[in-house]
Amino acid sequence: MDFIHNLLPLFKILFVFICMLAGIRLRLGVGPSILAGGGVLAVLTSMKMGEVLEVSGAALTDDKTIFLALIVALIMILSGLLEKTGQAGRIMDSLTGYLRSPRLRLVFFPALIGLLPMPGGAIFSAPMIQEAANGLDVSGRDKVVINYWFRHLWELAWPLYPGMILAASLCGMSVFEYIGYTFPGSLACIVLGCFFYLRPSVLPMKNNGSAFNDSANVRDFGKVLKEGLPLIVAIVGAFLFETLLSFFFPGIPFELGIVLALLAAVLCSLTANHGSMPIIRALLLEKRFLNMIFMIICVFVFKDILGACGVVDELARLAGGETALIAAAVFVPFLVGFIAGITLAFVGAAMPLVVGLVQAAGLQHQLPAWAVLCMFCGFAGIMASPLHICFLLTCEYFKVDMVEAWKKVVIPSLMLMLLGVAYFFVLL
Repeated sequence: MDFIHNLLPLFKILFVFICMLAGIRLRLGVGPSILAGGGVLAVLTSMKMGEVLEVSGAALTDDKTIFLALIVALIMILSGLLEKTGQAGRIMDSLTGYLRSPRLRLVFFPALIGLLPMPGGAIFSAPMIQEAANGLDVSGRDKVVINYWFRHLWELAWPLYPGMILAASLCGMSVFEYIGYTFPGSLACIVLGCFFYLRPSVLPMKNNGSAFNDSANVRDFGKVLKEGLPLIVAIVGAFLFETLLSFFFPGIPFELGIVLALLAAVLCSLTANHGSMPIIRALLLEKRFLNMIFMIICVFVFKDILGACGVVDELARLAGGETALIAAAVFVPFLVGFIAGITLAFVGAAMPLVVGLVQAAGLQHQLPAWAVLCMFCGFAGIMASPLHICFLLTCEYFKVDMVEAWKKVVIPSLMLMLLGVAYFFVLL
């Protein structure tokens, strides 16, 4: 009986995650599912309603919650502006003259679109893959996996992805400090993508016809710079503002630097696309936009309930620290990522648990290693997920059987997870 009693904290956590996964699977939405998980956890740990409301109120008014919601809003506005004004297409047109290799043409456009963290962005690059593959011996299934895989190359190394910003915030790091640990994930994705999808034995491409005519092969660096200025301002500005704030005003949250850079990038796009203010107004009222902001709020409410209810401390004592951490950093993020197919879902569900267990076990110096392990495993889960919206949209666009395409995605995804485990031991 004592043994069963000691396992109660574990059962509570497992039940909470089952509830969240069920909500996601039943399409209740990631935000509501995570918020419901927090409510279930509060009931299971006998938290009083007053305490739950107090914790939730503190989460809503916390600087990190407000800044992160603002950052995600600005990222979605910037991505929407570039997409709906056609500037994203102009960026790609300006770069076609620099592409000579047929394989490079195939991977370049999804990789470029990957710099814009838009949900379902793979459908944006699918027509470009189709165009780049004209005259080449490339099957529909190969087009699907190339578009899907290379669209997500940068997610572990690009500071505009909301999942990365949320993970960094939950770990108490700046986004650039966090990327300093996770960027090998993108290198691993490039290597795995080239090995599984581009090498001559799997993509012979016997017909090397040109996908672009000579007029499209004009190189104009000035045009590239002009059209790509919003992205350049967002990235360089975020790094510059963060550095200046940390040096001259260390008491000011680093997130302010990202906000300023994104505001400057949005202004650049507005200046380059006159009369586009109505687009911003429409974006602010989109259901997708409102759902994303709500999801951020739900994650922080769940994180604070998880910390206040005491179950993390109980779980750490039960499992001796590292056993519970392995489950939290490997299986939970992979499972949530696989079920939801969304980075924010596994980061919001698993990262607070990982951070709480690390702190409860007194292993703060190992936090980067555990956070990286969580990120790699969760990202492997979303890449292997047949529910990933980019995967579904790409299969539909190229009219390819989903199961056949999925078979080519699973093994590279699992390889990425194994590389993450190996990298974890290197960091330790």
